[in-house]
Amino acid sequence: MAAVLATAATLAASALTVLPQTAHAATARQVERLDRGLTSVHTSGGNLVSWRWLATDPNDVAFNVYRGGAKLNSSPVTGSTNYFDSGAPDSADYTVRPVVSGTEQAHSERALQFRSGYLDVPISPPAGGRTPDGVSYTYEANDASVGDLDGDGRLDLVLKWYPTNAKDNAQSGYTGNTIVDGIRLDGTRLWRVDLGRNIRSGAHYTQFQVYDYDGDGKAEVAMKTADGTRDGTGAVIGNASADHRNSSGYILSGPEFLTMFNGQTGKAMGTVDYVPGRGNVSSWGDNYGNRVDRFLAGTAYLDGARPSLIMARGYYTRSVIAAWDWRNGQFTRRWTFDTSSSANSGKGYDRQGNHSLSVADVDADGKDEIVYGAMTVDDNGNGLWTTRLGHGDAGHVGDLNPSRAGLEYFKVSEDSSKPGSWMADARTGQILWQTASGSDNGRGVAADVHAGSPGAEAWSASDTTLRSATGASLGREPSSMNFLSWWDGDPVRELLDGTRIDKYGTSGDTRLLTASGVHSNNGTKSTPSLAGDILGDWREEVVWPTSNNTALRIYSTPHQTNTKITTLLHDTMYRAALAWQNTAYNQPPHPSFFIGNQMPTAPRPTVYTP
Repeated sequence: MAAVLATAATLAASALTVLPQTAHAATARQVERLDRGLTSVHTSGGNLVSWRWLATDPNDVAFNVYRGGAKLNSSPVTGSTNYFDSGAPDSADYTVRPVVSGTEQAHSERALQFRSGYLDVPISPPAGGRTPDGVSYTYEANDASVGDLDGDGRLDLVLKWYPTNAKDNAQSGYTGNTIVDGIRLDGTRLWRVDLGRNIRSGAHYTQFQVYDYDGDGKAEVAMKTADGTRDGTGAVIGNASADHRNSSGYILSGPEFLTMFNGQTGKAMGTVDYVPGRGNVSSWGDNYGNRVDRFLAGTAYLDGARPSLIMARGYYTRSVIAAWDWRNGQFTRRWTFDTSSSANSGKGYDRQGNHSLSVADVDADGKDEIVYGAMTVDDNGNGLWTTRLGHGDAGHVGDLNPSRAGLEYFKVSEDSSKPGSWMADARTGQILWQTASGSDNGRGVAADVHAGSPGAEAWSASDTTLRSATGASLGREPSSMNFLSWWDGDPVRELLDGTRIDKYGTSGDTRLLTASGVHSNNGTKSTPSLAGDILGDWREEVVWPTSNNTALRIYSTPHQTNTKITTLLHDTMYRAALAWQNTAYNQPPHPSFFIGNQMPTAPRPTVYTP
């Protein structure tokens, strides 16, 4: 068993005092103008109707629930944003009406019906093909994201299609093209973008971001592009006839672009050179094309009010992060952070990146930072801190220990000479506790999954115990160390792995959901297309592709709750996490405040909508 080396772990035996939850920064942040996200999930006993409490609603808003024209509740619903309609058929039609200062407001949109506990969104696989070396391939639905592409207040889906011959960067060989679709929840395909033969397919190549960057009420879609990329209108970016693939299937020459696509039409609205360019391939750590094409992406409120696009390259050696604004139909580069620059060279920022990134206001100044593996870059593009503990596969930022001020960061390490896992103060990088070194620790999770210990717990592949927020051993590890879901009625989070959801128990885990007729993605990572609060109340949905890749199957919780939390889509740290979830080795989202056992009243975000 890996030993906890930091003295802070000795504090775990005593109960933690949960500090009051602080409100968000005084500056209002731009968020989506959303509808109620109303859902009706059918169970054997009736229908669970749930809806969003928007950040723009009054604190004391209440709700009336209607089936057809009949009001179901005798008095307005105040303590939650769900209602169980006992004995109702799966075809029942629901709306809700807010009640403000005793006055009933206009009705919501009609509820989405989850008649079998899930909702299928029809999708259409692209036609397969054959690579130059004669290998045939078809397509499978892969990662997805959400955004209001058409400005109607209802979130839409953006889906990445992978060819069956997609490759890890370390694997040579040709791949099919990566395809990206914009899809409404009724299955209407708004557009299809074909990234073309000069963008290789695999987990580390295409990181797409879906967000309303210009504040016009409609989400844009940003991706790395190249010669031959075809936008949603059929227009080609760059040289349509260019083929920059070498005999090993790698693309080590030719122009590289960053393109912003219109979310409603898929039209390429603006294209600039990708920053940084590949330059000398061997300067990134090898000469055959593995490490040069490792990309990360995210979205961050760098000015504290409006979202900026983050695009990055490299993490094993050199790392470069570029921050872009999309305003008035054009890109403006806000800053570039380069570990090899004269300002950063020799300061321990190189070789620190993960296979993902996180975005959070770690220093509580109202502006977001980029947590890039074992280092963090400040909102102004300057290095904030580095632990020098190196690369890893997983990291989690959140209020993991609510008895401490601020946020914490839990990370695992790939380097067997470094601590197997560690937790740090997210503001300073100060190590709070760590476990022994000795192996490539490939998986790790932090969340409040056990009500018997205050704050979040943490566990990892090379450790043999569940650890408290201060690093003390709590006994049996959960059965999985992958994704997370707020699924049942309490605020303690559940375990999401493959196509199932389990609840942790000290003697064994309890199965809450086994999804049927679906598949997970990304090989042994076994991740869903998307997991997060995208509909209904604050609990989280899970999106898996069906086994035949003809639908995205959305599961929503059938469990009632008496906990009332503003939709997590209006917590901008959580919303940005949904946007970067698809990046490389997918990681689950975390909000800016603690959700868990004995949590205080959740804070209300300070936001505005376009």
